[in-house]
Amino acid sequence: MNNLASTYQYKGRWEGAELLEVRAVETGQRVLGEEHPNTLSSMANLALTYRNQGRWKEADSLEVQVMEASSRVLGEEHPYTLISMSNLALILKDMGRNGDAPRLLQTYCDLRQQV
Repeated sequence: MNNLASTYQYKGRWEGAELLEVRAVETGQRVLGEEHPNTLSSMANLALTYRNQGRWKEADSLEVQVMEASSRVLGEEHPYTLISMSNLALILKDMGRNGDAPRLLQTYCDLRQQV
């Protein structure tokens, strides 16, 4: 489902991507658990689709969940956590939150260098 949704994203077919990604998130939560890395990956994909549609609040809310759960489950320095941190910083930038975005991006860069 995620691979097909990615294909839809690439082609700008946001509605199709979103439907598949919502299904992938729901299935992942039910089968694997809410904080399983695969479930978090599906949530991050859905957040990206929201971002690409200009649905900043939905993207922000979902990406915050992904980043916090990734940090808790995988650790603050895990590559998935760092990617979600970077994605959230970009969403904040898109939302015009010019105070929060650079701070989060700086934290991402600092952690990335440490790793």
